[in-house]
Amino acid sequence: MPTDAPATALRFDNRFVRDLPGDSDASTRRRQVLGAAWSAVRPTPVSSPRLLAYSFEVAEQLGLSAADVESPWFATVFGGNALLPGMQSYAACYGGHQFGNWAGQLGDGRAISLGEAIGVQGERLELQLKGAGPTPYSRTADGRAVLRSSIREFLCSEAMHHLGVPTTRALSLVGTGDAVVRDMFYNGNPREEPGAIVCRVAPSFIRFGNFEIFSARNDVALLERLVDFTIARDFPHLQASFDGEVSERRAAWFAEVCERTARMIVNWMRVGFVHGVMNTDNMSVLGLTIDYGPYGWIDNFDPTWTPNTTDASGRRYRFGQQPAIAQWNLVRLAEALAPVFADETPLHAGLEAYHRVYATEYDAMNRSKFGLRTRQDDDDALMRECFALLYDVEADYTRFFRALGDLGDATPTNDALDALTVDVCYDDAKREGHGHRLHDWIRRWHARVSDQGETARVRRARMHAVNPKYVLRNYLAQQAIDLAETGDVSMVHELLDVMRTPYDEQPGRERYAERRPDWARTKAGCSMLSCSS
Repeated sequence: MPTDAPATALRFDNRFVRDLPGDSDASTRRRQVLGAAWSAVRPTPVSSPRLLAYSFEVAEQLGLSAADVESPWFATVFGGNALLPGMQSYAACYGGHQFGNWAGQLGDGRAISLGEAIGVQGERLELQLKGAGPTPYSRTADGRAVLRSSIREFLCSEAMHHLGVPTTRALSLVGTGDAVVRDMFYNGNPREEPGAIVCRVAPSFIRFGNFEIFSARNDVALLERLVDFTIARDFPHLQASFDGEVSERRAAWFAEVCERTARMIVNWMRVGFVHGVMNTDNMSVLGLTIDYGPYGWIDNFDPTWTPNTTDASGRRYRFGQQPAIAQWNLVRLAEALAPVFADETPLHAGLEAYHRVYATEYDAMNRSKFGLRTRQDDDDALMRECFALLYDVEADYTRFFRALGDLGDATPTNDALDALTVDVCYDDAKREGHGHRLHDWIRRWHARVSDQGETARVRRARMHAVNPKYVLRNYLAQQAIDLAETGDVSMVHELLDVMRTPYDEQPGRERYAERRPDWARTKAGCSMLSCSS
């Protein structure tokens, strides 16, 4: 324990390691871990941990003051050089389907959980260091993370939370003082980069793959134990509602996992977020967005876009396919859980719940984006036509819906429509070729919403509450990374603050809401990214 750390800095209740079996081998030797849900492992110390940024909201949840976070002990602990009393560090065992194929054992290869802290409201907050060194699940990797990927994960975790998207959080970003070698695009050009560690925070990091690995190994006893543990710890309302009714409780749990997943995906689609690596080991049973790797936000609207260079040919994880992939992943989870259900009826019911909730909430979400408060028969056709037009004119997804909400009570003039389309379109030729169609659509939309019996001011407030002005575009994150690699983390702090209120106008910060500049179309890190850390 660091000498300057208060003994009561954090309080822990580590149920995962207490209630589930652990690995008997205490080394970090790479191996298949059998009959265990976790392996005890300590973070590997770094040369000079230094706090680069932190989320004061997450710190407050944990009962940590600004003075605590800025004290030397904090960087020592959250840089992986020491543990506080009550911490029991470990890496979890899980498997997963990656790009549609069963990959076998995966596990926490560069993530080490420090323990389950109890927040100031009594909530459970698991603390996990990403990039803290090798574990038994690291395979051929070093367990480290570079500054660029750590900045992206830190900022995106907090940006998604403030956008209202279910997500893990980020407490801190710590520079390690050590170099990490990475081949960013897997093209034979490795280089040294500065290392960093993010402390991720969530009520639980249990994912679909935690269940898949035990099912694949036919370890039904441990699978059943993990299911019941997850319900008891992470879904206590179900434990109370179905006390003594094991089958009904498990059925209600799977249905809730499906419903939470549906709501998460609806929110991704609302803000234009593309995860990029929707493997089953990256899917949380709590319906949280986890594992921020090659993610991105839609700039010009394109349902076929993926931010992942590894997925560039097949585009399995493209924007428009995310709802279907979530369903596919839930089917894999259902298959893994089948051994602990007497029959498959509850599993089919859960998958139907995903369909029902997604369809209902996706419709409600789109109607809110378009400002449709009342319902008319041709609304669906009107919305579908708009999405087709946005693709044809190469319009910016975020800026278009924000501009739509800004239109006033009067029918928009030709000049106003020209200004709007110039402002939101990326390609002049496409705008000139299809702009008249978009103008016509906007006039019809305006007539439709003007019939709803509310003022433009009221409609604007409703639309702006669901259509953000600011999202963490890849080019913005890359600009912050470029500065940080020179030692200047000011833009990391600025972006963190901008993304705290993404639906507000924030005068003076308009540059963070601009379209992706032309130079960013091809610059590394500004459009597509690899899975490399």
